[in-house]
Amino acid sequence: MGLAALGFLGMALLGGIGLALISAPLGVFVVWQRQSYFGATLAHSALLGVSVALLMETNLSITIIVVSLLIAWGIYTLSHTKQLSSDTLLGILAHSSLALGLILISLQNSVQIDLMSYLFGDILSINAFDILLIAFIGLLIALFYKAHWQDLLNITLNSELAHVEGTKVKQVQLQFVLLLALMIALSMKIVGVLLITSLLIIPAAAARRLAHTPEQMLGWSMVIGIISVLLGVAASYQWDLPTGPAIVMAATALFLLLLSKKQA
Repeated sequence: MGLAALGFLGMALLGGIGLALISAPLGVFVVWQRQSYFGATLAHSALLGVSVALLMETNLSITIIVVSLLIAWGIYTLSHTKQLSSDTLLGILAHSSLALGLILISLQNSVQIDLMSYLFGDILSINAFDILLIAFIGLLIALFYKAHWQDLLNITLNSELAHVEGTKVKQVQLQFVLLLALMIALSMKIVGVLLITSLLIIPAAAARRLAHTPEQMLGWSMVIGIISVLLGVAASYQWDLPTGPAIVMAATALFLLLLSKKQA
């Protein structure tokens, strides 16, 4: 029977929950290190992977992952140059890669694709291969955090001090960026290019209202992400809403609820 026995709705829920679980560990450090613009740049660049896959007629998921990893490595390398500020560099790369992807797609007149599904996601199109990819990347993230959780905390607090204490700062940062690129490449199918960064940031920002330690923030971020997926899929099914935006709005509603309670 396997994963196929779950049906399209079960696969959607499993994929969405899996994505919430793997995005939470990355999201908390994106929030702590104020790297939301970095995540947005990777998200916009992911559409370039779609156009390359269509042009070369290769596996869509694998090609998006490969292109996203290459772009992430390029962004990381260029961000360490001092000729341009980080914000300027990320802005140039985000919009130029998105524009190039759209141009390549427009030139392929013989290929009919639903561009909206890539911009806003189509969680119901998740298949067993995507579920296995999410599980594999989840394993990579778990192993990375087991080895480098304290290193990441030290880098977040003071990267120069972490380097003095023996942390391989550049190596850890590069591995984190590559894992972030992998997660974003998978997220495209669920929430789309334009909403990926929201799924990273909003649950982590909401979890900040409940947590007193980094570990608590990670746990609450996972819980809020899962609840957002369940509420978003339920709202989409009940009222025929686009699923990706519904998930993001569910996360936003939880954030506002926690924000109002905290202020009260």
